[in-house]
Amino acid sequence: MTIEEILEEMEDLLEKAWSPPLSGRHSFVDVEKIMELCNDIRLNLPGEIRQARAIVADRGDILSGAKKEAEMIVRKAETRAQQLVSEDRITKEAQQKAAEILQNANVRAKEMRQTAIEFSDSYMKKTEEALAAAVGEIKGARQALKKPKEN
Repeated sequence: MTIEEILEEMEDLLEKAWSPPLSGRHSFVDVEKIMELCNDIRLNLPGEIRQARAIVADRGDILSGAKKEAEMIVRKAETRAQQLVSEDRITKEAQQKAAEILQNANVRAKEMRQTAIEFSDSYMKKTEEALAAAVGEIKGARQALKKPKEN
């Protein structure tokens, strides 16, 4: 017999209960039969109801455990967020430092290139002047060869 069937039988007993005259809402029922039906209900309670009662009894522990787990997840998330922010900050600092180094290297390379150009130009000018002087001497010597000697 299911719980629904037992409850229907109890309702039938209550509806068929005998009421003495002038008693108002008081009725007589078969107490033994009602007790037997209550015991049948207890015996037929589904396992889920028992389990639900156990869960209700343990809900404090369940809620406490869930709260602790949620707090742990939040702490882990905050720690990870701080790590990501720190890594991002380190990356930005490294990129900034790299940009500064590259800019300084470009400035230094430009200065070195300009110094090399100035040195080469100065060296070629001196060489040109030395060659011009040598050419002048050669021309003078050639002309001296071409003049007849006076003796």
